[in-house]
Amino acid sequence: MKVVGVSLGVLLLCFAGFVACNEQAASKNASLLGGIANEPSDFTFAPLTPGQVNYYHHRIESAVPAILGNNFSGAILVAKNGVVVYEDYRGYSNTRTKEAINANTPFHLASVSKTFTGTTVLKLWEQGRLSLDDSLQHYFPAFPYSGITVRMLLSHRSGLPNYLYFLDKGWNKKVKATNEDVLNWMITNRPRPDNNPNRNFHYCNTNYVLLAMIIEKVTGMAYPQYMKDSVFTPLGMNHSFVFSIRDTSQYVPTYIGNIPYAMDHLDCTYGDKNIYSTVQDLLLWDKALYQHRFVHAATLDSAFRPQSNERKSMHNYGLGWRLFINNQDTIIYHNGKWHGSNTVFTRQVQDTATIIVLGNRYNRAIYQAKKLGDIFSGHQDNNKLEE
Repeated sequence: MKVVGVSLGVLLLCFAGFVACNEQAASKNASLLGGIANEPSDFTFAPLTPGQVNYYHHRIESAVPAILGNNFSGAILVAKNGVVVYEDYRGYSNTRTKEAINANTPFHLASVSKTFTGTTVLKLWEQGRLSLDDSLQHYFPAFPYSGITVRMLLSHRSGLPNYLYFLDKGWNKKVKATNEDVLNWMITNRPRPDNNPNRNFHYCNTNYVLLAMIIEKVTGMAYPQYMKDSVFTPLGMNHSFVFSIRDTSQYVPTYIGNIPYAMDHLDCTYGDKNIYSTVQDLLLWDKALYQHRFVHAATLDSAFRPQSNERKSMHNYGLGWRLFINNQDTIIYHNGKWHGSNTVFTRQVQDTATIIVLGNRYNRAIYQAKKLGDIFSGHQDNNKLEE
């Protein structure tokens, strides 16, 4: 028997070869991912009793209104030992259509996105695909600022100028800038740096735009696709994605009051922002970090080590994470703000407690969510985290 002039035996051989090739590709991909889905964890959460869950739930439920206020629009999830003890959704994802916010509503994470970009760079470092001491000229030969390494980008010690400011002055605001535009503008126009490399900590979004581009250089994939294939999907974060210039027709605004923010010329850069996610997906990210299923414990230890010690302070920055260290109490966190988005991702590690608040209507009270941590620590701490 023949099918379109090709024997059935040949077809079967071709099919077998196709399957083998795909299995090899899948095996290679799994190897590069470090076995996220199948690698056993070296960390176990202590179990909670129903009574403990009930206790935490009612304490948080009574505290939330005073902290977030009556105008909160967004999602909140609080977990203890990996268990959700409080979860709530309020307001609308779209005030025009009156679509209510729910568990599957993705929020613009703003600078909480940096935790993904930074930790993904560390994953590539674990795999031997880059060095934290690589110079930027290794990836961008024409880059006009010398003496800057990948590590300095991660720790905000590059001294580079912030693209949010230099593009706000010199860029044609009718054109939405991309990461490549930021790089090319710096090469062509050489905006003045804020400081010499590694002199001090200076928070700068440009660092993470460039880190996203380094991920693209190393992997040969666009950052949105790589994050989907290598981070979100393996971790089960099915409602998380990177917004880019291709997605402008699906833009969902955030709000100040009931007034929506229109897209502007800075809305399509990523790495520093533009990851969208849900509180439930962020809990999966949190648990994967605790369980060392994305990067190893030693790598996280280096990420959570203070990198800026020019002056003594409880506040510091690691590699992609903000740090608050008050004697033996350590909070590893990142907050964010973009347009009407206010976001909080707080990991109270000494208590294995996590506080996640995502808002889509401007509300600075969201940054007070740290107060909920007193319920787990058992003592009051009035220190504020960096917004």
